[in-house]
Amino acid sequence: MDETLTPDSGRRRALRPRVLVMANQKGGVGKTTTAINLGTALAAIGERVLIIDLDPQGNASTGLGIDRKNRVTSSYDMLIGERSLRDVIVPTAVPRLFIVPSTMDLLGVELEIAGDSDRTYKLRKALEAYSDSAGDPTGAVTYVLVDCPPSLNLLTINALAAADAVVVPLQCEFFALEGLSQLLTTVEQVRKTLNPALTIHGVVLTMFDPRNSLAGQVVADVRRHMGDKVYETVIPRNVRVSEAPSHGKPALLYDLKCAGSQAYLKLASEVIQREGRWRAA
Repeated sequence: MDETLTPDSGRRRALRPRVLVMANQKGGVGKTTTAINLGTALAAIGERVLIIDLDPQGNASTGLGIDRKNRVTSSYDMLIGERSLRDVIVPTAVPRLFIVPSTMDLLGVELEIAGDSDRTYKLRKALEAYSDSAGDPTGAVTYVLVDCPPSLNLLTINALAAADAVVVPLQCEFFALEGLSQLLTTVEQVRKTLNPALTIHGVVLTMFDPRNSLAGQVVADVRRHMGDKVYETVIPRNVRVSEAPSHGKPALLYDLKCAGSQAYLKLASEVIQREGRWRAA
């Protein structure tokens, strides 16, 4: 592991890293964008963040400037047990932000681990081993963000089994609540069978266009159904946020002042506030 991952003694905590999973079985709702920019925003306010890319498409890796030809090891190697989590972590251009990149090899991982009795706990065991081996209960990072594929497959189940909480990106569109209902059912099933401590951290409304009256109705409907589980921060539809991945940068590095970047900074602050209430409870 790169020595820059060694935690500062003044920032050591008694708690292990908090594991937050970005999950929604629908594609195009902003999971990867949220993982990249929430991770960057948390790092910007002083947290040490590790993003684990579990999507075979590898968009989180690309969006943080990790070229495909440089992905010598990946989350695939970690899940099949050929490499430890520590061995597959690479730094990004963002201070205090690290990533476990993804490759297309992940497409075959379900078949490779299907016969293993611990197939749903591969990620959890890798995280536990990493925390133990780091010589510090924090495992060197304070937050782990997991970017999941747009399906409820074994990769997503691994993430949910390892998570403390789920962050649900939800696009402000007509079928939003329908997709949310299916995900909540899955989360409840995982809680009952694999991970009793799993909770919904919050629902983040993404790609909001105030000029679209339907978008406003979706926001109202989701808040009515989910109450305070919905973050106050709403992520607007923003051209600069959409452009950033093609430059291998998070939006906060590409254009800090744009509306999307500012919204993700607010979301990071809101996540920290919720974390504070969780610790105080």
